[in-house]
Amino acid sequence: MLGLATASGAFMVFLTQTLLARELGPAAYGLFASSLATVTMVGPLAGFGLTQFRLKVYGAEGWAANRWLRPSLRFTLLTTSLALGILVAWSLFIAPHNGTRFALLALTPVVFSILAIDLVSNKLRLEERFGAMALWQMAIPASRLLVAFALLLVPQLTGRFVALSYCMISILVALSVFPHVRRMVSGDIELHGHGPRPAASDRVAIDPGVASLWSQAWAYGAFAVLYPVFFQISTILLKYLHSDAQAGMYSIGLAIMTAVYLIPATIYQKYLLLKLHRWNTHDVAKFWRVYRQGNVAMLLLGLVISAGIVLVSPWIVPLVFGERYRGVVGILMILAICAPIRFLSTAMGSALVTDNHMRLRVVAMAMATVVAVLANLLLIPRFGAHGAAWATVASELVLLAGTYWGVQKFNRPQRAA
Repeated sequence: MLGLATASGAFMVFLTQTLLARELGPAAYGLFASSLATVTMVGPLAGFGLTQFRLKVYGAEGWAANRWLRPSLRFTLLTTSLALGILVAWSLFIAPHNGTRFALLALTPVVFSILAIDLVSNKLRLEERFGAMALWQMAIPASRLLVAFALLLVPQLTGRFVALSYCMISILVALSVFPHVRRMVSGDIELHGHGPRPAASDRVAIDPGVASLWSQAWAYGAFAVLYPVFFQISTILLKYLHSDAQAGMYSIGLAIMTAVYLIPATIYQKYLLLKLHRWNTHDVAKFWRVYRQGNVAMLLLGLVISAGIVLVSPWIVPLVFGERYRGVVGILMILAICAPIRFLSTAMGSALVTDNHMRLRVVAMAMATVVAVLANLLLIPRFGAHGAAWATVASELVLLAGTYWGVQKFNRPQRAA
């Protein structure tokens, strides 16, 4: 079900990007896409990676992990306010006056939809209700596709209409998720895999404080904040160091790669993650079998997909997006190198989200983010979008090397049959 939802969502995202790019043109689409990239880069600060932390504590503690719900909510409110403040300040004091300020302010509520889907997916994943999770996963892509169709039917509509429509979608999604969040905070979770709910007298009465939550969850939050910078910084710097048109070209290539990256993300983050936490505590031999087999499978799958991108992009990109976007082909030829690298690093990284080893994954992501920023600053002024693509390849290689180092340092696989 998750695979089908992921494929459907990826198709809807691709179709939405296609329609918006064709109707708006490279410059206007680049302005909108870079503004949305800015919001999605800051958005994960809301919640600060507590989804991963909750999966960890529920996998290890079972029903007793309900004690973390209230402090995590308080922490989420604090970090969400911080994310909104950063976006408003960016819009008013950094964004240029060419329509970017309006787009950023209009898209700021996207933070709420990112957080809302994250929270409801967290609850449904703990309950292993993958069908409902799959439906929520498609809510935003399906709604945004309707906006793209509206732009197709009424060509007089502009990027401002798209930004305002995304704003309304985000608000409606957040309001729809609120009942689930309220039940989750009250501990109304049908936790799967840990036996029946304990009697009230058996529950832990004292909730840990926000300080205790921070001491255990900061690594998950740091990774959640670093990743969008690592992934989106190329699009944003292309806008500010080169042009909106180049940002639009690159964002299409990145959107295609984003759809490709949904494959390992779905397998490891939406399906296997809670199981990995449980196996790491209760069945270590199985944990490492899955780790080893996953590395091989993801590398081979990434190589196949990379070859497919190289073969089909020269004729499919102009056909789908139009001749104005033929430059995307060269960008995709470079970004295709990233597919096997990302697939393998995702599989390897699964060993670092358990126990207290997440901090090593943060170190790897921090190194890759620094390389991404520096390489983009160096290459974009001279090579434009192609320079951004090569900077992405370099940062993905650093992430893979850092992840491998972390696994070798603290998670040597046990030679279990």
